[in-house]
Amino acid sequence: MSNKQNETRSLVAILGLYMTCSLGCAVPGKENKTNINSSETSVKAAGKPAAEQKSGESKSVDSRVAGEVERMEAEKRATLLQDAKSAIDETYNALAALDKGDKQSALAALERVTGKLDVLVARDPKLANAPMAVSTVVLDLYATPATVKSVVAKARSDLASERVQDARHLVENLASEADIQVTGIPLGTYPAAIRAVAPLVDAGKLDAAKAALYAALHTLVVDIYVVPLPKVRADAMIAAANEIANKRDRNDDDKAKLRGYIEATRVELQLAEALGYGTKDSYKPLYAEIDDIQKKAEGGASGKGLFDKLRQSVKNFKFTV
Repeated sequence: MSNKQNETRSLVAILGLYMTCSLGCAVPGKENKTNINSSETSVKAAGKPAAEQKSGESKSVDSRVAGEVERMEAEKRATLLQDAKSAIDETYNALAALDKGDKQSALAALERVTGKLDVLVARDPKLANAPMAVSTVVLDLYATPATVKSVVAKARSDLASERVQDARHLVENLASEADIQVTGIPLGTYPAAIRAVAPLVDAGKLDAAKAALYAALHTLVVDIYVVPLPKVRADAMIAAANEIANKRDRNDDDKAKLRGYIEATRVELQLAEALGYGTKDSYKPLYAEIDDIQKKAEGGASGKGLFDKLRQSVKNFKFTV
């Protein structure tokens, strides 16, 4: 069971080239190590554009973006409960024992499961889900706002013509986000489900006991915290632009880079808007701030506070999902 939640943070963007990256993908009961795996899949829908190139500004902030996503995942990882993870480990130990027909080892493992869960409930009686694993899936879409809008328009046309499946294939990859998934044990049901297994083991009904344990594992709750990627990328670009703006004597190359980052920030926000992370009217103040900064930068303005207001506005912006 999963629950998708919105976070006020963000990250990246390709249409035609769709990359799925797993950061620290967790398997219940197994050690969760952070790594990045990516796979490229070809698009299925006819009429979907070919892959688009990332801008130089986007490439230059990739490490900042990845670092921010890892930081957010680490925040969630800090909430994990060792007793919850141990309870899942012992559930798998019980299953392994049942596979071998070892009733005593299975019962001992189940007793350890209930003990761990009792400790969790005693520590926090109001705790509904005990977090035990975290993983992050990054949907990395590289596309211009114009491309996204054209695909949405085509999908609407397909829907109007009752070509539902064509429309579905067009829009299914229209997302640019990091989904931080926190898996938890539902303390309202899992302990009782585990206790109901012991009598089955005592009665020698090992297949029924295994089925009951698998059913219990299928009730784990997954909360998904959505991080729209254009927001993280825009924030990283603002930081990079601010570093250049802090120079009092900018040369022509600095000025060109500054213009590039300001415009790239605008494009990222336009992409977020095109993908539906927020309403059109809510973006207007952000664009107005970018216009103001652009004028000041073109006029040679510099200093630490030049981008402060915009960066704070982006951080506080509600990129609704």
